[in-house]
Amino acid sequence: MKQLLLDIKPLPLPTLENFLPGRNAELLHMLANILSDHEKERFVYLWGGLGCGKSHLLQATVAAYTQRNSKAVYFSAKKPCEFSVDSDIDCVAVDDIDCLDAAAQIGLFNLYNQLRDESQAFLLVSGAAAPAYLNMRQDLVTRLGWGLVYQVHELTEEEKIQAMKSHAVDCGFDLSQEICLYLLRHGRRDLPSLMMTLDALDRYSLVNQRQITIPLLRELLQVAS
Repeated sequence: MKQLLLDIKPLPLPTLENFLPGRNAELLHMLANILSDHEKERFVYLWGGLGCGKSHLLQATVAAYTQRNSKAVYFSAKKPCEFSVDSDIDCVAVDDIDCLDAAAQIGLFNLYNQLRDESQAFLLVSGAAAPAYLNMRQDLVTRLGWGLVYQVHELTEEEKIQAMKSHAVDCGFDLSQEICLYLLRHGRRDLPSLMMTLDALDRYSLVNQRQITIPLLRELLQVAS
């Protein structure tokens, strides 16, 4: 049964179109303008807490460049990074830079200088805190603050509830306020995890031929844990 629950359709790939902006409308508009060459800013730093959507925005931006046949690359600092890029690169995204070790911080510092001096590439970087509060090389922190800096705001509880209800309607079932609140209290609160849980709940209710209720959701969470 646990494998059956895991065998659900994957979440759609991140795009700027399927990012729910909430209080991030200005940021989303700015990224769209950069992609359409209406905004010439080349260095942007995003910061925010876990689950706020930073990775979604970085991956969506790289995907948008790639879809228009531009050269773009995404680095996750949670994995070993060697910042080597071609001279004709159009976009570089570096996620979770607060995870970079000392050597990788030097690599990012050198990459920043390379892109600034030798190309017209767009550098999009994310971290957990505003530049002034990063425990990293001061010369790197200074450069991160030279460009635009945006906080990525997590969706409010009400915005998450509306997103869950809309997703449920798209899947063909109604979702009560009670179910939404229970998920927010007892499950992972980031939007991708909430949507995956809803897909699993829909499948679990169909397999067991039972209505979607709090007891059914509680049972699902116990089975999946």
